[in-house]
Amino acid sequence: MKTEDFAALVALDWGEKQHAFARQIGPEAAIETGQLSASPESLHGWLEELGQRCGGRPVALAIEAGRNAVLYGLLEHPWLEIYQVHPVTSARFRRAFTPSGAKDDVPDCRVLLTLLSRHRDRLGRLVLDTAPTRELAALVLARRQAVDQRKDVGNQLRSVLKSYYPQALDLVGEDWCSPLALDLFERWPELNELKKARLATLRSFYARHNVRQAAVIEARVQGIATDRALTTDRAVITPAMLRMRTLVELIRVLQKHVLALEARIAAAFAAHPAAEFFRQLPGAGAVFAPRLLVAFGDDPSRYPNAASLQKFSGVAPVRQKSGQQVWTHWRWGAPVFLRQSFIEWAGETVVFSAWAKAFYRRQRRLGKRHHAVLRALAFKWIRILWRCRQTGEPYDEARYLAALERRHSPLIDELKLLPASS
Repeated sequence: MKTEDFAALVALDWGEKQHAFARQIGPEAAIETGQLSASPESLHGWLEELGQRCGGRPVALAIEAGRNAVLYGLLEHPWLEIYQVHPVTSARFRRAFTPSGAKDDVPDCRVLLTLLSRHRDRLGRLVLDTAPTRELAALVLARRQAVDQRKDVGNQLRSVLKSYYPQALDLVGEDWCSPLALDLFERWPELNELKKARLATLRSFYARHNVRQAAVIEARVQGIATDRALTTDRAVITPAMLRMRTLVELIRVLQKHVLALEARIAAAFAAHPAAEFFRQLPGAGAVFAPRLLVAFGDDPSRYPNAASLQKFSGVAPVRQKSGQQVWTHWRWGAPVFLRQSFIEWAGETVVFSAWAKAFYRRQRRLGKRHHAVLRALAFKWIRILWRCRQTGEPYDEARYLAALERRHSPLIDELKLLPASS
């Protein structure tokens, strides 16, 4: 829309206690500024008053991206056309005219309003995905956050055990958040209690937790007899045991909710019309298939070319050149979870896709680091999937390998070096 097609241009600067706004109702009108309480009642009342003044005609509103708390309220008013401004964009635009670094909410709104009125063609208008996709997006993000929380608590648990009972970590393998580990920590919370347990009881405990390697079980239980406590100071042990039990309970709660989220994700993904396209991707599985669906969304025009998604997701690096110096670096300010989804999935494809495995081996042999290779692989996968989404055709590994053969790609020679079972 052109400026004159909007009844008003509005900028809103979100705050914890107050929202600041700047608005121009009509192309020739003066700019109005002010503040309102951050309560839902104040926000909706202010928007309803604005809607009445504009007679229900479309209104363009600019807000910094990431302000989801207030964004959900804005979406309740369908006559709003919302434009999200990257925080870095608004910050740099503001600094261009205030070199002193002064910052205030109302002037910040004027910056957003200027961007909206003069550079709206460079801003992205918010286009919502369908409700099933938005629900799936919220679910996969909630799962990732719960998994990260579980990992953080697990690291705290490991630290506590190392302070008074390090042998416990050796007795449970590499996953100290597994049911086996949590049950062992609770049943035998210190070495002295573990030493009192009969060998038959310990063997039975491991068997009930599906540890089938007899040699592993024997090595663990036989070593307990010669283990020595790190400390016998009860002033250290007793508080550490209490802290350990607290962390074990937190992990159990988080694990329960992770499983519940995974069940809901599986149901929502199975009901989604685009599920089959992503389900059949190499290595996608129950975790990455829903995340990839969310990454692409419903609107094929959202990313006009593969490069736009590569850049937005942060998978594409940034190249800066000044004189004779060239600097290539990580793309800052990209959506972290989106970037993680592509790069982590790329790592899975090394196991399940022949050409991805060949690409990884070749790049590593050329001296590239592991994470750099996965980013490069994710870059290639985005280009492939973007093309498939545009044509509506599912990804076909055999077809892609045939294309590599026609182009005489060096990956074909690398593929011939792979073992037959790969």
